[in-house]
Amino acid sequence: MSNSTSTPSAPERERAVRRAQATYSAGPLPWIIKIVVLGALDAFLLLGAFTAFAHGAWWILAGIITLLVLLNAIYLPPNRMLPAKYLFPGLVFLCIFSLGVIAYTFYISFTNYGDGHNSSKPDAVAAIQANNTTRVPGSTAYRSAVATKDGKLQLVVLDPQTKKVLAAPDGGVLADVEGAETTSIGGIKSVPGYEVLSFAQVTARTQEIAGLKVKVDEDPESGFIRTTTGSAAYLYKSTMRYDEAADTFTDAKGVVYHDNGRGAFVADTGQRIEPGWKVGVGLENFRRAFTSPDIRAPFLRVTLWTFAFAFLSVLSTFALGLFLAIMFNEPRMRGQKVYRVLMILPYAFPGFLSALVWAGLFNQEFGFINEVLLNGARIPWLTHPLWAKAAVLLVNLWLGFPYMFLVATGALQSIPDEVLEASTVDGASTWQTFRQIKLPLLMVPLAPLLISSFAFNFNNFVLIYMLTGGGPQFEGTSLNVGATDLLISMVFKVAGFGGGNHDYGLASAFSIIIFVIIGGISYLGFRQTKTLENLN
Repeated sequence: MSNSTSTPSAPERERAVRRAQATYSAGPLPWIIKIVVLGALDAFLLLGAFTAFAHGAWWILAGIITLLVLLNAIYLPPNRMLPAKYLFPGLVFLCIFSLGVIAYTFYISFTNYGDGHNSSKPDAVAAIQANNTTRVPGSTAYRSAVATKDGKLQLVVLDPQTKKVLAAPDGGVLADVEGAETTSIGGIKSVPGYEVLSFAQVTARTQEIAGLKVKVDEDPESGFIRTTTGSAAYLYKSTMRYDEAADTFTDAKGVVYHDNGRGAFVADTGQRIEPGWKVGVGLENFRRAFTSPDIRAPFLRVTLWTFAFAFLSVLSTFALGLFLAIMFNEPRMRGQKVYRVLMILPYAFPGFLSALVWAGLFNQEFGFINEVLLNGARIPWLTHPLWAKAAVLLVNLWLGFPYMFLVATGALQSIPDEVLEASTVDGASTWQTFRQIKLPLLMVPLAPLLISSFAFNFNNFVLIYMLTGGGPQFEGTSLNVGATDLLISMVFKVAGFGGGNHDYGLASAFSIIIFVIIGGISYLGFRQTKTLENLN
């Protein structure tokens, strides 16, 4: 018997080459289109290469150059590497959007990236100097105004010595502005390309304007210009003196802060100054996840609940879906199509909307379930740990059984009638037919779907976020996690997207742990599926 995946024969290869030659000999138009498209892609990649080179992003530069060489090597020759012409776009997107994201997550998990450690060391040094300033006694007042440009606040000042108008955004260096108009008393009336804020607008943004500071020049030691009123600005100088040779900071009291090698300047007393910078910390984030008492206890509780939720969700939805599929697959039942349409209605509505509706139904004080179905009971569905977990499982059953119903119905209809008739002739009961014939045959096509359903429920972020928000909150921990949080919602909170501190390094470490768990379960599950196929 021939193998459909075997190497193409010589005639087949010749026909493929002839088709390709016919395509490229169809006239100049295909060549023109190809050259134009390749030229546009090459120009885009070259722009990216120059940008990466300017920023010192050498890994990105190497990747862009490799992509540029492969792109032209594959698509310029007319009759060569035909399979590569089709595979190349998919491989590029796979590397960028899948493998690239995974690799970057691995990288972040070995760093201290998060609040207070967002940038490089030079940026942290500049920020420390800018954040610790005091007004220079007797400094000359600058006539000033606050403006916006490209959506950013800009401080505009009039140099009292040169009478030039200068402007810069927060943290920027003052630069000359041409064509500015001043008032008769020396105020700044208008600046070309800038929108000068009115007194009312300045008053409404007082706090934001008070934090606006610009550099006099490139050297932070020269000082900063700041304003609190918007109309007058003054010279401020940093109270933190940085010694580049010794790599230390010294404050106004003489306290010396050293680089502790972990992305922060720390004094001998243990006091540190913010911000720090991003550095590699090795396995520190993984060690914190498993050994820090403040993190380990909630992490283990969330992990156990995540496994329980995924397992119970798959078990309950599959059991109900299979039961309904068998019941509505009875040929003697009238109105099968109507019943099947009704069964898949929960699957037709967006999951996040259903979760919001169920959150209202479960309301302890005036929800439909307590008030009507339970005759005024006060069950704390969403505020008690056990009841909240029951509510999450119930809602997920409502959302998940239609999918299982659909796939089970399709699998049931694929079982040959002759097999079922033979079991009846042999005297098998209905239960024996289901247990020994139907279920084993169903598990062959359904086992991969059950594995994927387990993986989906393991990361079922939308349901938890919309229904309970992960609550009720755990006590005795600084982490913002609760009784119904899954690992994925815990990662979301640790990363700070739901409010609170951002700890991207620890969140990435949790993501890697989830990746390993799901990968391991999927591998074992598919191995078992292969065994099941061989047995059948």
